[in-house]
Amino acid sequence: MADTLTSERRSWNMSRIRGRNTGPELRLRSLLHCAGFRYRLHAKQLPGRPDVVLTKYRTAIFVHGCFWHRHPGCRNATTPSTRREFWQEKFDGNVSRDARNQAALEATGWTVLIVWECELKADAEGVVRRLADQLRGDG
Repeated sequence: MADTLTSERRSWNMSRIRGRNTGPELRLRSLLHCAGFRYRLHAKQLPGRPDVVLTKYRTAIFVHGCFWHRHPGCRNATTPSTRREFWQEKFDGNVSRDARNQAALEATGWTVLIVWECELKADAEGVVRRLADQLRGDG
């Protein structure tokens, strides 16, 4: 499918995408709070600055966008048709950084949970139930 936007408009759109306080992240935080969990945000002292940190459970949660973090098998993990080499390098860097951060956290005794953007869109309450079961030792 051909891009219907000019390169200037596409660049402007992409420049507005932020890494913190995204819609999926806000949704997860709201649901965790309603479920009774208290958390910290973007802990600077932890590798990768996890989106949500549950210190009581020594658990770090990353909310990953399917496009940027390459969710395997997800229809949202597409690759733009222009400048493929640039994008592949960018995506590979994101994925390798995610793996390094996860390994560093696990090496220091933290549990790392990944929540994908598409999971939150499809069944946010189910995601929080699954997280709660894992945190409380039921799952």
